[in-house]
Amino acid sequence: MFKSSVLRFLAFPALVCLSASSHASLIVYTSQASFFAATSAQGIDTFSGLDTMAPTPSPLNRSAGAYGYTATASVSTFFGAGTPANPWLSTNDATATMTLNGFTNAAQAIGGNFFGSDVQGLFKSGSVTVTAVDSSGTSTQTIADAIETSFLGFVSSDSLISLSVSAVQASQGAIWPTLDNLVIAQRAASNGVPEPHSTTLLLAGIGIMGWLARRRRT
Repeated sequence: MFKSSVLRFLAFPALVCLSASSHASLIVYTSQASFFAATSAQGIDTFSGLDTMAPTPSPLNRSAGAYGYTATASVSTFFGAGTPANPWLSTNDATATMTLNGFTNAAQAIGGNFFGSDVQGLFKSGSVTVTAVDSSGTSTQTIADAIETSFLGFVSSDSLISLSVSAVQASQGAIWPTLDNLVIAQRAASNGVPEPHSTTLLLAGIGIMGWLARRRRT
């Protein structure tokens, strides 16, 4: 079926293990403030101008400030969820994965609000999985019961290669992967990325602190 359809950066409950953890050369942030403190030269794509009345072809070339990138839907097309005043990037197929890559200007960090939407393009509670890949490794995080302000960010000491987003399908009905307020940036000069064993030692010392009528295809 086919579906229809700012920045409220509030702290959301710790649903992704830790507020900052490392995987290979990637540090993971669930706090937008901490992510901004760890990066520089941020560019933001609020998806302004995205059509919320009709599907958008994939691939899609967009920019966040000075950083260009390409977004691809693995199945079918993109769908402009949300509202004309505040559109979100989503897919026209609930099982599709959104992948962002082809970053320009040597981007090293990426983040945004990741959550789910329903068949009409409105917010729907559910879980989403986000995977970041850089030249040294991969980090996969799942946000359980994501809300519109759920933030997840990745900062690399190497070159950022891709970011992918998919929805975890559950018994309560289809959920579509949705992204808003995409941030692309550079790693701050003072932000050293710890080795994985350093994070392990840190955790050992402090403990784990907190882990209309349009329709689209299901």
